[in-house]
Amino acid sequence: MFITFEGIEGAGKSTAIASVADGLERRGRRVLLTQEPGGCALGKTLRTLLLDQKSVIASRAELFLFLADRAQHVAEVVRPALEQDIVVLCDRYADSTLAYQGYARGLDPAVLRQLSAEAAGGLVPDMTLLLDLPVEEGLARARRRNERLGTVSSEGRFDAESLAFHAKVRSGFLAIASEEPERVKIIDSSRPPAEVQAQCLRHLETLLQG
Repeated sequence: MFITFEGIEGAGKSTAIASVADGLERRGRRVLLTQEPGGCALGKTLRTLLLDQKSVIASRAELFLFLADRAQHVAEVVRPALEQDIVVLCDRYADSTLAYQGYARGLDPAVLRQLSAEAAGGLVPDMTLLLDLPVEEGLARARRRNERLGTVSSEGRFDAESLAFHAKVRSGFLAIASEEPERVKIIDSSRPPAEVQAQCLRHLETLLQG
């Protein structure tokens, strides 16, 4: 079972993934937590380039760096785990490419879908949990987190984008959810963490019972 978590900066994906993993493990499932970019050795190097505020990267170059990460990540980490019947919980995947590089950067969504599918070898999540909240709240959370962890510069490249950019990202995610309601489930991540976990697990129950 392949579950992806999406959302704007500061949506609470990391917290939700950890709590969902705990819930699944309590049900006796083996779970792997991973992320894009950075879920494999190559991805860790690419993550440094992609998220550092000092990096100046053209939109198309940015796209292909994310796609390179995805291709290696799926081949090296995700597919092998799925073949062992491990539940894979992934922080960001192809929907982020469409939302950030498509809706926000203005690259052709049809081309992005095709390229991302090629990079992932056609692997589609069984379910995507979209953690949604107002842009201002998400950015405030993200900045507080980076200040606390000392990663304002090293992980803050997207946080530094304009409010309008992040509004486009959020609109993109919501549009994807509207187009694919069977796969993408919207979670109100402005709620307390325990409620967010409960929302996520309720949506996953149908897959767990399958």
